[in-house]
Amino acid sequence: MTPTTIKTGPDPMATRTAVDDALRADTYALLGSLLAAPPGQDLLDWLADLEVDAGDGSRLADAWQTLSVAAGDAIAGDVLDEFQQLFVGLGKGEIVPYGSWYRTGYLMEQPLVELRADLRRLGLEADPESHEPEDHVAALCEVMSLLLRPGENFAREHGRNFHERHLKAWCIRFFEDLRVCPSARFYRAVGGFGAVFMGVEALRLEA
Repeated sequence: MTPTTIKTGPDPMATRTAVDDALRADTYALLGSLLAAPPGQDLLDWLADLEVDAGDGSRLADAWQTLSVAAGDAIAGDVLDEFQQLFVGLGKGEIVPYGSWYRTGYLMEQPLVELRADLRRLGLEADPESHEPEDHVAALCEVMSLLLRPGENFAREHGRNFHERHLKAWCIRFFEDLRVCPSARFYRAVGGFGAVFMGVEALRLEA
């Protein structure tokens, strides 16, 4: 995940450049990684060492800074315990990270059926080693990362449509819920960062 300097200042051409798309892809990949499994100490150290260019003092720059500070204060073993309580628990964690749950109140419902059909149309397949349904928030972030990645030959509309159909209706709510989970410490910053980033993405994709 590069670069190690995060620039968030104004750039009139940024929304149409490969550099901007690569940064967005990296950010989705980072969120996917943090939500799929607890980060190791190497990733926490990488986040802690980020040099954030505050630019115009945007909310996204502040969220990057907050995430970096939280990573610097975190210890991998403690974050592992936090992750287990938040997402696993005894039967169920404090938060349920699935699109179907947020959109219908149930698991494995119609939103998952529609997602699987769209993934097939995009030529994407679920990881056979994964035991999670495809509407897990981490998996959706990983798909967005792939669709935005320069060189993957996906049209810009693929990312826009995927976000509209499978993330927009619920993802900000998920991150806001994560931010206020009773057991969240490091993940409080992840939730706050994710909510801000997804809000920026929603505005960008509506433009």
